[in-house]
This record gives sequence, C-alpha cells and structure tokens, in this order.
Amino acid sequence: MNETVLVATNRTENAKKTRDAGFTPAVLNQNGATSTSVQFDTLAINKIIATHGTNAKLFVTIGNDKKFGYIKEVQRKPVDRSVVHVAVQLVDVNLEMKMNLPIHFHGVESLENRQLMLLTIKSEVEVFGKAGILPDSAIADVSEMVLGDTVTAKFFNFPDNISVIDAEDEHYAVVKAVKEVAADAVDEDTEASEAVEEVAAE
Repeated sequence: MNETVLVATNRTENAKKTRDAGFTPAVLNQNGATSTSVQFDTLAINKIIATHGTNAKLFVTIGNDKKFGYIKEVQRKPVDRSVVHVAVQLVDVNLEMKMNLPIHFHGVESLENRQLMLLTIKSEVEVFGKAGILPDSAIADVSEMVLGDTVTAKFFNFPDNISVIDAEDEHYAVVKAVKEVAADAVDEDTEASEAVEEVAAE
C-alpha cells in the first residue's frame, strides 16, 4: 500500500489563531484513549482530501510516533466549503472493519456521447476488510453500459480480501436515455403545478 503520511503537531492555540497561522485544527481519536488536539498544515491536509477523499486512509506522525488511521469527519465553512476542522480515527492496520466508500463512476462521458445518462441511486457502498487495505473509494466503469443497465457490486472489482456488505443485487445507478429523463422532469413539474392549483382552489 502506498503510504499517505501527514505530519501533526500538538495544538495549544484556539481554532481561529491556528487557522490564521496556516494550520487546520484537528483531533486524533483512538479507541480506549483520550482524544488529542493537534493541527495539520492546511495545504497538506487539503491536498490529501482533494486526492483521496474525506475518508482517506493515512499515517499520522506526531513527534517520534507514527500511527495509522482514517479521516472520520471533515467540517467545512457553509459558504466557501473550506475545511475548518478534521477528525482522524486511529486504528490498527490489521483491524477488520466496516466502511462506507464513496462511489466514483468512470466513463460517464461515453454514455453522454450516446445520448444516455447515469442516474445515481446510491452514492456509497458498504464494505468489510482490514483497515490497512481498504481503498479510499469504489470505482465503477460505466463506459460500455447500455440503456437499462444497472450498476451492482460486481462492477467494483474489489480483491478477494474485501467483501461487499450490501445485497448482491443492490442497485447503485441505472442508465437512462436523456430524453426519457427530460420527460420525467416535465411530468414532475406538471404534477407539482396541478397540486398547487388544487390547493389554491380549495
């Protein structure tokens, strides 16, 4: 596994002063232990989140200690969505655990070129495996799909040591025609307008 390493230092200032100094306030949580208030270099943590997502697996170094964990929570400003606080859960790399992975659909542009579109039904898949080998996301290649096809667990191609907890026939997305989706949207708008008119008439 390629190591993603993030340097942490103990935090003594309040959140505002920490952010003004170019750091992001954070907390390291460990089962059975007290949480530790730390700070990460803002550019470094933003790069990891942008590259690996908001549940990225990583190694955190603090002083001479190096521990494995995953991002458990990311707090953002409501307007510009900048990261203001991060919580990292420290775990053993061999811990067997459940995790919801975000799904990335590759090849959507191929569908669009054929006047098709992918409607997402479920944006995450629940998996089980050792913490150290769980990926940051699930990848589904939809480029060769045709009208009416659905994305199920078989599209993710996880290795044998990672299992999907969701039902085998769980649908995560479906391919539809662009004109069909547009017609559905018009029908929904019409139904909504008629409902409003009925209420107004009562």
